[in-house]
Amino acid sequence: MDKFKAYRIREVEKKVVARVEDLSIEDLDKGELVVRVAYSSVNYKDALAATGAGRIIRRFPCVGGIDLSGTVTESADARFRRGDAVICTSYDLGVAHDGGYAEYARVPADWAVPMPKGLNLFEAMALGTAGYTAGLAVLRMEANGLKPGNGPVIVSGASGGVGSIAIDVLSRLGYQVTALTGKDAEADYLRALGATEVMSRKSLDLSKIKPLDKATWAGAVDNLGGEVLAWMASTMMPGGTIAAIGLAASMSLNTTVAPFILRGVSLLGIDSGFTPMPLRQEVWGRLASDMRPAHLKDIARTIPIDELPQAFDGLLKGEAKGRIVVDLAA
Repeated sequence: MDKFKAYRIREVEKKVVARVEDLSIEDLDKGELVVRVAYSSVNYKDALAATGAGRIIRRFPCVGGIDLSGTVTESADARFRRGDAVICTSYDLGVAHDGGYAEYARVPADWAVPMPKGLNLFEAMALGTAGYTAGLAVLRMEANGLKPGNGPVIVSGASGGVGSIAIDVLSRLGYQVTALTGKDAEADYLRALGATEVMSRKSLDLSKIKPLDKATWAGAVDNLGGEVLAWMASTMMPGGTIAAIGLAASMSLNTTVAPFILRGVSLLGIDSGFTPMPLRQEVWGRLASDMRPAHLKDIARTIPIDELPQAFDGLLKGEAKGRIVVDLAA
């Protein structure tokens, strides 16, 4: 097979460097499936990995990209055949196993999800890890008793990938959604996704978080951590449920036990990296059906592989909105 383009991350003189290189299938890590990659996507984790801003990469060199969608060209596993459309996200992809920023990938069959009916290759990556994480959060919250009739749901980091899709999904399922954002200029965008209210993060006094504040939210999806998550906990309704997804603001959580023992609030940790495959397939199946976002074309924009450095820079500066899809055929 001829050479193909791949965005490879290396360590040179103790510095992380990344660039587009020409590789062959034999250069890639082992796996039962060879996939012709159609699309990948840009996640915060990808930006940390490719720039060295976070200690994400566990082995150099490594093709970046924690997501991919594509078509099987070779299979050594009876569950998949040539021509099958597949989704691969997380596991060690793009951090310890060559990932999705390449025209071809070789992956373990156990990491591949058959494309559910109702999604195509582009839509799968407009969702990607962010959409999967949002879907997993909603599924876990529902299992914990959350229903539209319980009360409103607040989503922090609202204009980001996870936040945008969470708002769209929750709105479609019938929830009243409040978008909490630090980007006041994105209010119209957030309302267009289905938010019934947009709240500015600047309106919160996070220096004086009470153990118990006014009970306001039946559910919360938090992408920030830190003080915002502590404030959310203090404002949950009795029996409310919080899905903790990210740490864009802080890894710390300074709160009290009051919301948990006096209001019965549940704090659910959402780990999208190593979800058991049956649950993974259930989430993707729902993202293709009743949870399917109605505004993916508004949420996602597409770039070629050569524009990855600019995309990473924007994401790390907090300038990104929605989702960025990488077109490996462009």
